Amino acid sequence: MGNAQLALAASRLSGQYVEQGSKAAWLDLFAEDACVQDPVGKSPLDPSGLGHIGKAAIADFWDMVIAAGDIEFTIMSSHPAGDECANVVKMVNNLPGDIKMELDMVVVYTANGDGKITSLKAYWDFDAVQQQLS
Repeated sequence: MGNAQLALAASRLSGQYVEQGSKAAWLDLFAEDACVQDPVGKSPLDPSGLGHIGKAAIADFWDMVIAAGDIEFTIMSSHPAGDECANVVKMVNNLPGDIKMELDMVVVYTANGDGKITSLKAYWDFDAVQQQLS
């Protein structure tokens, strides 16, 4: 299986584990030195804009962002190439207090030869999402 297919498989498992709330299984998808940028660039979730690097930082990201809600993660289409897979995703995060946050995004996963995610980059507009919550 080529790395593009490994990235595709890992991306699908990532979405599945996020929906299931399976933190340990999700973290196991990542290489030790992986980087998660969600969203890409500077935001209150990542003030440096450099991403969450390493499994400990990625676990903290899970606790800060993913664990807070009940997420529906629907991959609309997948585009594997090279050692990456870009997914067009519709996400709904059902937060406490009957708050529903909806966003469309593109998530690019890079996988190594072992099928571990080395990079996850989620492209979405943080400010637009904040407006939904206001």
